[in-house]
Amino acid sequence: MGAEARIRELQLELKAPSQPVANYVNAVRTGNLLFLAGKGPRGVKGKVGREFTAEQAYQHARAVGIDLLAVMRAELGSLDKVRRVVKLLGMVNAVPEFEDQPKVINGCSDLFVQVFGDRGKHARSAVGMGSLPMGIPVEIECIVEVE
Repeated sequence: MGAEARIRELQLELKAPSQPVANYVNAVRTGNLLFLAGKGPRGVKGKVGREFTAEQAYQHARAVGIDLLAVMRAELGSLDKVRRVVKLLGMVNAVPEFEDQPKVINGCSDLFVQVFGDRGKHARSAVGMGSLPMGIPVEIECIVEVE
């Protein structure tokens, strides 16, 4: 089953990608690689371990994954042109003692495997940050191989 069919099956709504908030673009393609700029959850502000639990932050990371899928579709015309998710970098705005960054970023990783199957499995870093732009709780960027 293709990624577009999985999107319909999962009943995911891919909204128009949010516009960059500074001097960059949502994605750059070079050869068969598409580099996606970091995205955060829309209209959400706070630290994980203070305003948000790891479970709530997981849902925020999933929402970011949906936005990254929207960027991929906007750039490629169809998610079926994604050959493989290569790499994710997930950043978690958390209190210093928070240690579950991987569990948070699984919100995006799990979504990509649901949508792309084995092609959605990727290399990944999940790191804690003292702060993120506009106080967002998570930011995720990724690299995908495309047709």
